Amino acid sequence: MAISIQEAVPTGPVPDDPPRSRRGGRGRAVVEVVLLAALAIAMLFPVLWILETSIKENRDVYAVPAKFFGFRVTLDHYKDAFVAAGGGRSDLSVAFLNSVIVAGGSTALATLFGVPAAWAYSRFELRAKKDQLFFILSTRFMPPVVVVIPVFLMYRQLGLINTKLGLVLIYAAFNVSFTIWMMKGFVDEVPSEYEDAAMLDGYTRLQAFWRVTLPLLVPGIAATAVFALIFSWNEFVFAIFLTSSQDVRTAPPAIAGLIGGTTVDWGLVAASATVFAIPVLVFAYLVRKHLVAGVTLGAVRR
Repeated sequence: MAISIQEAVPTGPVPDDPPRSRRGGRGRAVVEVVLLAALAIAMLFPVLWILETSIKENRDVYAVPAKFFGFRVTLDHYKDAFVAAGGGRSDLSVAFLNSVIVAGGSTALATLFGVPAAWAYSRFELRAKKDQLFFILSTRFMPPVVVVIPVFLMYRQLGLINTKLGLVLIYAAFNVSFTIWMMKGFVDEVPSEYEDAAMLDGYTRLQAFWRVTLPLLVPGIAATAVFALIFSWNEFVFAIFLTSSQDVRTAPPAIAGLIGGTTVDWGLVAASATVFAIPVLVFAYLVRKHLVAGVTLGAVRR
């Protein structure tokens, strides 16, 4: 039996049906937003809880059930972090100043030696260069607790135990390897032809590096300095093993020393932790433009 075209193909309008892919894409986006929001809340809740605890009175800190809202705000814990009970500077304020000196000095020292070394490894052909770079990187493979006893014995012979100089040197030694490896990638992205052109104009090799290459490495130096500063600022093992005096001890072991005994002043601990986190955040904010440029440098190959 023959079937006409009019009977086989409907001539009326076809109702619009939203594509399944579009509906599935919207559902997936909603799920992703919900999961990211839950992850953000889970990550930020401890930070918010520390901030709240630092401005609560002691009776609100130990209240059961915990008070998320409706507590009385006080700044006494921040005052106690910097001012001793009898007046004068507290031990925590001395520890914060020591952390600034040690972390800043070690970061500057690591950058001072690491950047020229990275430039040399990038520009010159050296015997067994890959093996040397691997050996430099291998110094970061071991956690500090593995080498703290040999370092302690060497420092005892050199008279560097319980000194800020000893902490600066050991932190710089650990950061130099990281600085060399990170900065070498940044130097590789700067064409060597720039230095060749500068030397044709009469500059020496070092002058070409100082006047031409180094200004182009500022974003990479900023990014490297932030990571080196974070390591030195947060380091705990060397600080607690190589120092014993409150005049030399840095902030991490000093804050950890607040936790112990029969009672713990959690408000003081929270205030100290908040103050301890501020300097690194401020430094990262000040170099944020260079930090973003340094982290993304090398993402697109020439």
